[in-house]
Amino acid sequence: MRPAISALPGSKIREVANAGLDRSDVLAFWFGESDEVTPEAVREAAAASLARGETFYSHNLGLAELRRALADYTSGLHRPVSADRIAVTSSGVNALMLAMQMLAGAGDEVAVVVPVWPNLPAQPAILGAHVRRVPLVPQQGAWMLDLDRLLDSVSSSTRVLLINAPNNPTGWTLERAQQQAILEHCRRTGTWIVADEVYERLWYGGERAAPSFLDIADAHERLVVAHSFSKSFLMTGWRLGWLVLPPACGEAIGKLIEFNTSCAPVFVQRGAQAALELGDAFVVPLVERLRGCRDRLLAGLSALPGVRVATPRGGMYAFFQAEGQADSLAFAKHLVRQHGLGLAPGAAFGEEAEGWLRWCFASKDPGRLDQGLARLAWALDV
Repeated sequence: MRPAISALPGSKIREVANAGLDRSDVLAFWFGESDEVTPEAVREAAAASLARGETFYSHNLGLAELRRALADYTSGLHRPVSADRIAVTSSGVNALMLAMQMLAGAGDEVAVVVPVWPNLPAQPAILGAHVRRVPLVPQQGAWMLDLDRLLDSVSSSTRVLLINAPNNPTGWTLERAQQQAILEHCRRTGTWIVADEVYERLWYGGERAAPSFLDIADAHERLVVAHSFSKSFLMTGWRLGWLVLPPACGEAIGKLIEFNTSCAPVFVQRGAQAALELGDAFVVPLVERLRGCRDRLLAGLSALPGVRVATPRGGMYAFFQAEGQADSLAFAKHLVRQHGLGLAPGAAFGEEAEGWLRWCFASKDPGRLDQGLARLAWALDV
């Protein structure tokens, strides 16, 4: 086995979840998904596809009609995007791995803004790249970008800059001026930007989507943007995502898809078409429900003595500190075993987030959040 593989850390979120998955009394908020099922129209479209016998291979890059629909969907949110820039992938994480396989290899330098979902820095490490971690800075419970530090960390030897915004777990989001400065700097250094923007629609800033590099970059820039159907359309288990790339990358990414998964299942793609047809009629009410859940949970957390938390501008997570709980993994396991509350430990997202906890507030029953808050108060003895 390659040393880089044996050195990969196990999932600390799974470690916590495994301590409580067999218990029906646990209130689980550890994973990044809503407890709402996928919209009925999406499920029906996939079932109809199966009934028609659409169980064969499709084009490596995805169904032509889905790629056109994704181009239209993206163009409705950002600058116009043509279908030849779209590649359908077998999940958002697969999209990110394909991008990394295309751009980075052994010995290359990849800069990653952290804390972040652990799969992102793990991918270049698997490929043998050198990962440089560029930390956000916590200030009064909110995580902020030190732009000068980031720009100083990206040089002509930096092959890829990987940024997830809105960010999992912190809720931090890039501002337009920061995006512009990063894009201009990477133009000078020749660095590729891989932007994980899967949470762009779960945005509470008033616009239809969070600020995106697609708003300011030209089609032929060294920019790859990864997306997923998981969050905005409640399709986590469907494992379908897509990439927006420069047109010249289409052939290369098609080869990589062939060597990784061949293609995404047709019936899953049919479900995705139905999701895009729902569009804002589904996404906008979903975001408003999530906003209500966010505000309810944040109010409860802020009222607990010793808890520090800031309101996230995007995503589906509250990221908070509890006074006296420096070992997030130990505390998360204690919460599960003794109080039936399932949260993700900050340590799962890197050493920068040790001492923090992530709470997914995407719940169809906001009352579950109240129950969880009561259990957390019990655990903190307040």
